[in-house]
Amino acid sequence: MRILGIDPALQTAGFGVIDVDGHALTYVASGTITTTHLETKNLPARLKVLYDGIREIAERYKPDCASVEIIFVNVNPQATLMLGQARGACVTALVSCDLPVTEYTALQMKKAVAGYGKAGKPEVQQMVMRLLKLPGLPGKDAADALGLAITHAHVGAATQRLALAAGNASTGSTGYRDGRSR
Repeated sequence: MRILGIDPALQTAGFGVIDVDGHALTYVASGTITTTHLETKNLPARLKVLYDGIREIAERYKPDCASVEIIFVNVNPQATLMLGQARGACVTALVSCDLPVTEYTALQMKKAVAGYGKAGKPEVQQMVMRLLKLPGLPGKDAADALGLAITHAHVGAATQRLALAAGNASTGSTGYRDGRSR
C-alpha cells in the first residue's frame, strides 16, 4: 500500500510518500509545496498552488490513500482561518484524485512516531529518519508529512483489523480516537 501524508500550511506544506508491506515501511519521496513566491495577500493564487501541487504529487506517485493533519484553533483567529483554507485546498485536491483521506492530530502523529504526544520537531525528524532508514534528517515540514503517513500505516492497519474482527469490514478505517476518516 502506498500512503501520501500531507502537513498542510499556507506558506510551506509538507508531503511524504511511503510504501507499506506488512510491517515494513519504505521511503518513496518527500518535499514541500511553497507559496512564498506569491504575494501574501493573493490568497486564491496561493490556494491554487497548493491544490495543483497536491494533485501533481498524487498523479506522480499514485498513492492508495492519504493522511492529513487536523488543524486546531490558534491564538490568532485570522491565521487560523487562512490555515484552514489551505488545509481545505489540500483535502479537496486529495478527494478530487479519488483518494480516501484520514485525518490525525499532531498529538496523535507525534505519539505514533516518537512515542510522546508533545515531542518536538527535532524528535519527530529523528524518529522519521530512523523508521524509514533515511541517510539524513528530512526537513521539518516533510518530516511531519512522513510522520502522518507512518501514523496511518500503523494506526490505519490496526483500525482495519479491529473493524474486520468486529464484523464491520465494510466501513474500513473508522479513524483514530478523535481522528476522522473520509
